[in-house]
Amino acid sequence: MSKSDKKIIILTEDELRKTFSRLTFEIIEKISNLENLLLVGIPTRGVHLAEVLRKEMLDKTGVNVKKGIIDPTFYRDDQNRVGTRLIEATDFPTSIEKKDIVLIDDVIYTGRTIRAAIEALLLWGRPKSIMLLVMIDRGHRELPIQPDFCGRKVPTSKKEIVHLCLKEVDGEDGIFLDKI
Repeated sequence: MSKSDKKIIILTEDELRKTFSRLTFEIIEKISNLENLLLVGIPTRGVHLAEVLRKEMLDKTGVNVKKGIIDPTFYRDDQNRVGTRLIEATDFPTSIEKKDIVLIDDVIYTGRTIRAAIEALLLWGRPKSIMLLVMIDRGHRELPIQPDFCGRKVPTSKKEIVHLCLKEVDGEDGIFLDKI
């Protein structure tokens, strides 16, 4: 992440932890059977975020919710615009058939990553439900996809980038905005 003076703090470490807690309670309220829940992270930050939420749920309920990974890279319709990164293997600890899935990503922007992730998920089976959790909704949707659980809505320009930083990965916790 850029350490320039253009960096704006959206959520501090303390605010981020409170947001994790709130989102965890929202999921617990919405899902009647946590044993049937599968948290599915989208690389890269969605995977780490899914682990944070899994731990929060374990602390709050005693239920060790299952966690998986779905990499939608090959299902994107805009690969030539966004480029590629190293692909992470899709990994589910159980069948997704008839599961309540919470698909997790750090930031929703155009909705194309989420569309691709849903397409990839459906090739693995037919879940009972798919809900979307994002930490930041920055607007600019190109597809009619909206999160069921959202940390914060942050109107941005197309010349800004939002970063979720997690201590385990980045050495600091918080959500930041950079101007390009």
